[in-house]
Amino acid sequence: MVRIKRLDSRDQNFDQSLQQLLAFENAMDESVDVTVAQILTEIKTRGDTALVEYTNRFDHMHVHSMKELELTQADLQQSLSALPVEQRQALEQAAARIRNYHEKQVSASWQYRESDNTLLGQKITPLDRVGLYVPGGKASYPSSVLMNAVPAKVAGVEELIMVVPTPHGEKNDLVLAAAAISQVDRVFTIGGAQAVGALAYGTESIPQVDKIVGPGNAYVAAAKRRVFGLVGIDMVAGPSEILVICDGRTNPDWIAMDLFSQAEHDELAQSILLSPDAGFLDAVAQSIDKLIAGMPRKDVIRVSLENRGALIQVRDLDEACAIANSISPEHLELSVDDPERWVDKIRHAGAIFMGRHTCEALGDYCAGPNHVLPTSRTARFSSPLGVYDFQKRSSLIQVSEQGAATLGSIAAVLAHGEGLSAHAKSAEYRFKA
Repeated sequence: MVRIKRLDSRDQNFDQSLQQLLAFENAMDESVDVTVAQILTEIKTRGDTALVEYTNRFDHMHVHSMKELELTQADLQQSLSALPVEQRQALEQAAARIRNYHEKQVSASWQYRESDNTLLGQKITPLDRVGLYVPGGKASYPSSVLMNAVPAKVAGVEELIMVVPTPHGEKNDLVLAAAAISQVDRVFTIGGAQAVGALAYGTESIPQVDKIVGPGNAYVAAAKRRVFGLVGIDMVAGPSEILVICDGRTNPDWIAMDLFSQAEHDELAQSILLSPDAGFLDAVAQSIDKLIAGMPRKDVIRVSLENRGALIQVRDLDEACAIANSISPEHLELSVDDPERWVDKIRHAGAIFMGRHTCEALGDYCAGPNHVLPTSRTARFSSPLGVYDFQKRSSLIQVSEQGAATLGSIAAVLAHGEGLSAHAKSAEYRFKA
């Protein structure tokens, strides 16, 4: 029996119980940060030499130079050719759907002229070079390659460099095939904080990138925090989350498995169900107990559900939406009739899955929208990864002679008010002349 928490929004202490459930200590382990700081310093000062040493040490490799750690395009194509037909087709179909969705995010530069012929606008430019971190070893995620690489290429990124650890030299054909399909330019079989450092600082073999994206372990996350500012990063993600709102008319086995789909990520993942139907919550609890025994990762699922999961009875679906907005989940399923009616009430969620047949897993792999989503309530102010994360915007300003007088007068008054006389005179020279 899985001892998942049962909460009721009508209870006097519900708000406190909910906050306790959502509480997650995201403090960084000091020992991890100390280790990462040392690794980054070594990479910054010793480059390839340190990178090879750390790769041999942490990934149990026996290489002598970076040449042995870079894969060629022929290597990637070989992995693609080695896949069973079914896997290759699935990767290609998923990539096509992801590409089609993200192509609709592409923004164009724009400009306009004012009546005095002053030109103002915005220039959109892709990043020159992006680094993509992909987990390796036991955690091999080709979907992560597609979700990060495809929008980067759609955005127009000229060079995409992927790093993926290969412990004991074990390479994953699915991951490398995904890199081939996504048009990744260069691949290095390195990982950990040392790979983040190589991308951030550059070494003799690996050029410095402008931004680093992709998930990783605690050491990777700590390294991304430390190099942020020198390069951009996507986000430092917390544990995966799913919140399901159900009216009680979906098959309880479906909902139980949807909760499992996040709980199986790791013990800190969070799975929550909101429903006004107490009997349905009972049915889902029964489904959880019935189905968990058949799950290969049942031990992880059990710990996740018992420590951070909950079945919550609410007064109605309006209250469920209000609670969902407070939680601001990474994934939100609206397993209800007429989901279009309820989606307008949702203000904060990374991705919203609408209708009974729209399970979150489809978004993870092939629906089209990105699966890199804000966690830990950051959906209140941030968005899914997209084309816009691989582009930057430059303002365009071309002031006419007439505009220099109008704008210069305004600027001079404000600059004098701030005590910045050089600013004021710089503007005044142009219209007083």
